[in-house]
Amino acid sequence: MLADSLLINEIFYSIQGESTRAGCPCVFVRLTGCNLRCRWCDTEYAFNEGRAMTVTEVHERVRGYKCDLVELTGGEPLLQAAVYPLIEALLATNVTVMIETSGASDISALDPRVIRIMDLKCPGSGESARNLWSNLRHLTAQDEIKFVVSDRADYEWARNVIFEHRLAQKVNAILMSCAFDELAPADLAAWMLEDRLPARLQLQIHKHIWHPQARGV
Repeated sequence: MLADSLLINEIFYSIQGESTRAGCPCVFVRLTGCNLRCRWCDTEYAFNEGRAMTVTEVHERVRGYKCDLVELTGGEPLLQAAVYPLIEALLATNVTVMIETSGASDISALDPRVIRIMDLKCPGSGESARNLWSNLRHLTAQDEIKFVVSDRADYEWARNVIFEHRLAQKVNAILMSCAFDELAPADLAAWMLEDRLPARLQLQIHKHIWHPQARGV
């Protein structure tokens, strides 16, 4: 892979289904490859499927949608070195850039203007041992932390992490998301209310608008 080349799974224009910008039009750039294998992963097709594109080709494709909100996702976007020049090219056009990244990848080299949505892996994912806890030092007041919760044990783990690390004082939002078809949102809502958790319950609204397995949405 050339230094200015990215392996891209898909680029599409849709409604943001998660984060504090849920419901907003957004351009998504899904990069190929991931170093984790979360048990409930809903984008396994991004592990290997993709085609090489230059940073310039990706940038031009994204700007062609004429949307000022862009999310880089995966897979794990931080595994490809050329994601950094892509980010700089996007920021130079005054768009808002978000990146969805696991808690296992180092975020310290990211431009501080990028909004990091960092997914800390709960035990139910099978990958919680991979969380890179030093990442917490690099989060800012514009960033967001996500927990995908599959059961009560995951919830209690996430709750303890939130309070132990004072995450509500570090970031813009803490997002609590149900592993789709594994945990009822009403149960998660009840636990959050009981504990007065300083977090936001998040539904993957794109899976309610379109079929849960639909791509490009």
